Amino acid sequence: MFHRTIVILSLLSSLLFAEKTSFQHEGVSVQMVDAGGHIKHIIVKRDIPDECKKVPINNTMVWTGNYANAKVPEVCKSTYVHTTGSLLPMHLHEDIHTYGELEVLAFIKHMQKDDSMLLIDGRKQEWYDYRTIPGAINLPFHHFKERKSFEFEFEHALRILGVKINENDTLDFSKVKTIAIFCNGPWCSQSVAMIKALLDIGYPAEKMNWYRGGMQTWLAAGMTTTRK
Repeated sequence: MFHRTIVILSLLSSLLFAEKTSFQHEGVSVQMVDAGGHIKHIIVKRDIPDECKKVPINNTMVWTGNYANAKVPEVCKSTYVHTTGSLLPMHLHEDIHTYGELEVLAFIKHMQKDDSMLLIDGRKQEWYDYRTIPGAINLPFHHFKERKSFEFEFEHALRILGVKINENDTLDFSKVKTIAIFCNGPWCSQSVAMIKALLDIGYPAEKMNWYRGGMQTWLAAGMTTTRK
């Protein structure tokens, strides 16, 4: 009986893993509103150009020089600034899950049918407007970290998160959203600052998830963004 249970659990785990990994190729449909107020449907997936798929994966092609052999087509190469920020730990809190790209895709998929879930870009608005993950909303980290200076924005953000502000200014977290937060990369402290500020006011840790890789890792993986 014990052996049979292990086999069943292993099978279920394999099926769930297969479903998650298929997201990157099949994509997840996201409905969002553009700057003109029009509803758009975007398929979020790995956007790998066809010519890149023909590049053999070996040490010579992948790791030569600045991570790409001269024979690799330019469209297949990516470069990012990596002289800023400080690397962050993999786990921020025992009750906060750290996400990778597949977990973010799964979150986006479930979010389409569950309004109690929110994907949050914690960067300032100009970064969000320039490029973000489709389906993410913008709640800038400094509205939480510096909440005394952004009282109106902070209270507005709390309502979006499902936090009820009582008449005596106490906060009710009984119906808050399940959220996933990201910023610029594994060296970006903005999402961390937002998470710490939320913990400080009593937001339940088990309702928060953290995409540590952020925009840098998302782009490095060839994922869809709101800017081409």
